[in-house]
Amino acid sequence: MSRVQIGLVSMASAEVGALEELPIDSLWVGGHVASPNGAPEVLVGLARLAALTSRVRVGTAVLLLPLYPPAIVAKAIADVDRASEGRVTLGIGIGGEYPVEFDACQVPVAQRGRRVDEAIPLIRGFWTGEPVTHAGRFYPVDGTRIFPAPAQPGGPPIVVAGRQEPAMRRAALLGDGWMPYLYSPRRYAASVATVTACAAEAGRDLSGFEWFAYLFVNADDDGAAAREELASFLGGTYRQDFSEMVTSVAVAGTVPEVTSRLKEYVDAGARHLIVVPATRTRWRALVDRLIEEVFPAL
Repeated sequence: MSRVQIGLVSMASAEVGALEELPIDSLWVGGHVASPNGAPEVLVGLARLAALTSRVRVGTAVLLLPLYPPAIVAKAIADVDRASEGRVTLGIGIGGEYPVEFDACQVPVAQRGRRVDEAIPLIRGFWTGEPVTHAGRFYPVDGTRIFPAPAQPGGPPIVVAGRQEPAMRRAALLGDGWMPYLYSPRRYAASVATVTACAAEAGRDLSGFEWFAYLFVNADDDGAAAREELASFLGGTYRQDFSEMVTSVAVAGTVPEVTSRLKEYVDAGARHLIVVPATRTRWRALVDRLIEEVFPAL
């Protein structure tokens, strides 16, 4: 079995340098163009992570690809990949939970999946640094060259996030990895089987494919308090009540409970755990506890 890698989602610039000194493998940033939470813009956040680090892998979790022209994504990611000496991973999703940002970007929300399916191979084409001609429905180009190319040969890995079967098929056919969120271990294992089957049906070899799990985590001596805080955190993020489902879609409880639950995701097939420390009041204390008491057991 390959070693389990650990990543953290970080939004605070002041913490990044200190986080890179911890025994972790990656740092990630998410974001929106227009959401109720006032989230940062993800390409700017990625550039910040790259500038403030020198060792860890840096990635987007996630960039809402249908909101951006593929040429802009290809150019920006190539620039950051070169600046970071090849440490970038592009995590992408289709979004849709906030229709207002699709309106703001003048992108019909109903087209988001089809736009992403067209954009992924086009971005890879741009990353060759050679002229690209593409007669697609949404992004036709004629001899467009975007260069210089990224530092990573062929460009950074493109990891597909999502929850439903179309996202699994997208990962299997177009992606370099799969990154579901708000999943139970059981559902994660089922998604691994679906992605694997879709790839096999298409004759695609998944050697080198990466299996991520995006997990909201809270640990406390009082397990009930940890679950309550995590449910409140998710409720503020997604604008719904998570009190009844927090134990199935996230990881909360005492240190032994959290450790055991994370091991279930590993047993289900996850090899890179992207952890969101789900607290608004004790972020660094929670990170330190996970580093010292939970992650070593994985």
